[in-house]
Amino acid sequence: MVSASVATDVRAVCESVPDPEMPFVTVGDLGIVRDVILDDAGHVEVVVTPTYSGCPATAVIRDDIVAALRSHGHSDVTVRTAFAPAWTTDWITPAGREKLAANGIAPPAPRSGDARLVDVTIGVRCPNCGSPQTKLVSRFGATPCMAMYRCTECLEPFDQVKPH
Repeated sequence: MVSASVATDVRAVCESVPDPEMPFVTVGDLGIVRDVILDDAGHVEVVVTPTYSGCPATAVIRDDIVAALRSHGHSDVTVRTAFAPAWTTDWITPAGREKLAANGIAPPAPRSGDARLVDVTIGVRCPNCGSPQTKLVSRFGATPCMAMYRCTECLEPFDQVKPH
């Protein structure tokens, strides 16, 4: 029987892996690590859900999780990608949202969670000066899961993680 402390430690190792496209946040901060399964024989299976199905960083994330676990003594590791349920920006942790904003990327607003309501974003607040006076420049930013904006107050460009 795998102890709870070992399971917690293994999950912490997985969640501490930096995101390859935004290394100031971890895959744990982004909510990409969905499950960590350990068996009595020492096999570790990690289930990840990429931010979108075509994410080019998925293979790098898989390899980085395997390397991190191997460096902590776990040689029998499998990382499985699960596309359902689809990743949502609601899975970004509060710490992840703070790290995004601190690095000039606007985190998406949490969704209401009520299926009867339509979530509407009226504006994106600038992560640099806080102004709501921003303009969409391009639906595609530094990575495919971001959009590029420009603040009309401080004139700084910035990305926003696309809400979904």
